[in-house]
Amino acid sequence: MNEKQRVAQSPGMGLGDILYIILRHKWKILAILVLGGAAALSVPRLMPIPYESEAKLYIRYVLETKAPSQLSQDDGRIKSLGAGGESIINTELEILTSRDLAQRVAVAIGPDRLVGAPATNSLARATDLIHRGVKAEVVQNSSVVRVVFQNEDQGLVQPVLSQLVSSYFKQHAEIHAVGVFDEFLTQETDQRRSQLVQTEEELRKARGKLGINSLEDTKKTYSEMSSRMEQQIFDAEAELAERRAAAKELGKLAPEVPLALTNNGPVTNSAPPVPAEAAARYRAICNLLDSLSKKEQELLLTFTPASSFVKDVQERIEANIKIRKQLEMQNPGLVVMRVGETNPVALGNGADPEIAIAAEMSRVRGLEARIKELKDQLEQVRKKATALNDAEGPITELQRQKGLQESYFTRFSQNLEQSQIDEKLGAGKVSNISIVEEPTPAQKTKSKLAKVEAGLLFGSVAAAFGLAFLIDLFVDQSIKRPAEVESKLELPLFLSMPRIKRNGHIWFPGPARRSLAERNKEKPRPEQEHPAGSADLTLAAPHGVHPLSRYYEALRDRLISYFEMENLTHKPKLIAITSCADGSGVSTTAAGLASALSEVGDGNVLLVNMREQNGAAHHFHKGELASGLEQALETDKRGGALIQENLYAVSEVAGGELLVSMLPKRFSQLVPRLKASDFDYIIFDMPPVSQISLTPRLAKFMDVVLLVIESERTPFEVAKKARALLTRSNAKVGVVMNKERRYVPQWLRQDI
Repeated sequence: MNEKQRVAQSPGMGLGDILYIILRHKWKILAILVLGGAAALSVPRLMPIPYESEAKLYIRYVLETKAPSQLSQDDGRIKSLGAGGESIINTELEILTSRDLAQRVAVAIGPDRLVGAPATNSLARATDLIHRGVKAEVVQNSSVVRVVFQNEDQGLVQPVLSQLVSSYFKQHAEIHAVGVFDEFLTQETDQRRSQLVQTEEELRKARGKLGINSLEDTKKTYSEMSSRMEQQIFDAEAELAERRAAAKELGKLAPEVPLALTNNGPVTNSAPPVPAEAAARYRAICNLLDSLSKKEQELLLTFTPASSFVKDVQERIEANIKIRKQLEMQNPGLVVMRVGETNPVALGNGADPEIAIAAEMSRVRGLEARIKELKDQLEQVRKKATALNDAEGPITELQRQKGLQESYFTRFSQNLEQSQIDEKLGAGKVSNISIVEEPTPAQKTKSKLAKVEAGLLFGSVAAAFGLAFLIDLFVDQSIKRPAEVESKLELPLFLSMPRIKRNGHIWFPGPARRSLAERNKEKPRPEQEHPAGSADLTLAAPHGVHPLSRYYEALRDRLISYFEMENLTHKPKLIAITSCADGSGVSTTAAGLASALSEVGDGNVLLVNMREQNGAAHHFHKGELASGLEQALETDKRGGALIQENLYAVSEVAGGELLVSMLPKRFSQLVPRLKASDFDYIIFDMPPVSQISLTPRLAKFMDVVLLVIESERTPFEVAKKARALLTRSNAKVGVVMNKERRYVPQWLRQDI
């Protein structure tokens, strides 16, 4: 018991805590709710409700003439209510609720009519009256503006709102400056037109000088031509190299024929004849190489060079090339035959090498001429492209000026056209704003009354519950429920006893109270033994049933179980009962526990009153007790202390004063005699725990100290200090909560 039992608190506040707080302060909550409801019902009588008139305006778009300095690429004269509609609508709301518009309405209606008697500041007062009464708001998810005017004068609200709408149309046209820039727009439109014509003429001349229509298209054409010519030159040079190599091979067959043939006449030397069988085999190998080469190209489109399919074809090509070279070495005429097949015009079957060489050389000269011509053409294209690049800057600048001037000209033309249309509509004839609902007749303002009533009702609810939680969580720091003993005070709870009403009933809500009343009816008790309204109830009456008798019996059983668990088998067992302050029910608890313990077994129980007056022993005797503690310890002198069978009661008070200074020393001398006595239990009714009390000094002699805490009266800090004083004396402390009020019905309670 010396070790503190710590119980982990659940975070936050549970449903049981909320129900406890609400039901504990239910009368405060009901009183505040009743006051709030009464205040809400009295609002129509105490609070004057003004009259109001309502109108609705539909704003399609905003017409606005821009000044010259405000024109830009993305400005438009007609501003729709799409992307930027919120800012546009807010602008119109500001106009409707502006003081200038209110002053214009006051002048139109007449200040004297609005404020009554003429005065020097009647216009300002009338303006304030209108300005305060006008409310404008946007109907949700629409372009409709709701305008309301409120005033206590029923005959004034509708005329003022009608004049307000009419004046708003005029002020809207003036603010957005419809038709004021007509002359400027005409001049600016003509100037922009002439500038655009001049720029177009300059652009036409610049293009004609270069002979082009479109700069980008021409640049693209030159780029494509250059790429195509370069590719043709690359192809011709590759073919030229091939023809030169072929001519060189043919020259090996007729060394005496020079590579650069002239018109000196044919050469008689010819190549040796080729056998028909070798020629047929040679052609077959050449055809096979052609087909294998094509197949290799097809495979490379699908597979990589490292693929097994490609490598297989390449190996076959290399093998056939070796065979072809062997045949050419054995029969040199096969080379002439292959060249002739490549160029049958230059070399037919059986033609001389001289003719083949001449044909190849003519082909070479043709390719050289072609390459030279392509290079000349490429140079011409590049020169034209360079000239085009040099002229690109001025042409691009002219095109940019033309585009900008076209946009300006188009904008000025549209503004001029719309301004002329607005001019024909006349002043104040706004076409973009329509009246959806004309100003309604005057009627009482319902919304304001409803808001006030709702505010009072919900405010009273919030105040009622807020006050309850404020008191319970912050103001009232007392220990209220058994769960707080273990969670906050960190001491074991032996028992929680309910509060007894003045009529002797236990403070129980619902079924628990009825069942206890039924039990009391089953065990009737004489009225003289339990007088109604008296706290001094006879606990030892043989036929009396005290309302808390069952709780004293439960405390007895739990105390006996505790001794068994702690393996305390010695006799007697010393039990001290104390509290944090007077009036907590220590004496009643001690008397009830002593009476309950005397009914168990054959041993004796001694109840010792350590308090100055009204101690536990006085519950059994009206008046002073004759016997003291020393007499009760002697069997032949304890007769005067006998209360009932097995129960003795004495008082350790001398001369009406507590033995504060000498009692601890005297008590330490009595401890051996107490332990040698024939009592089973000795219960001490101790004074409250304090710094000057003798209870902490005597607590170390006890087997257990029961600290009685009065629910809702014992502050947590006081109980915490009492616990510290007792535990400092190495006392084993338990808690009995007394006078608990169980506000929550049993079927809603979450504890035992």
